[in-house]
Amino acid sequence: MPKKTATTISFEHSLSELEAIVQRLESGQLPLEEALNEFERGVTLARQGQQQLQHAEQRVQILLSQDEQAALSTFTPEN
Repeated sequence: MPKKTATTISFEHSLSELEAIVQRLESGQLPLEEALNEFERGVTLARQGQQQLQHAEQRVQILLSQDEQAALSTFTPEN
């Protein structure tokens, strides 16, 4: 499992934070600059979540490989 850095958060936490951002943006109560900052944070979280899902899918693909003779190895995600 990759080591977590200060900027890496769990998928579940990213999703929760993204949902909160959407609610704040949909409220229409944020000043423009704050709304833009929230939107930017949301895009970053969405990209991180998408990348985490892709890595999880790759791991599942490896585990479900049809080649029963394939050697098992530790999954190392690309950075």
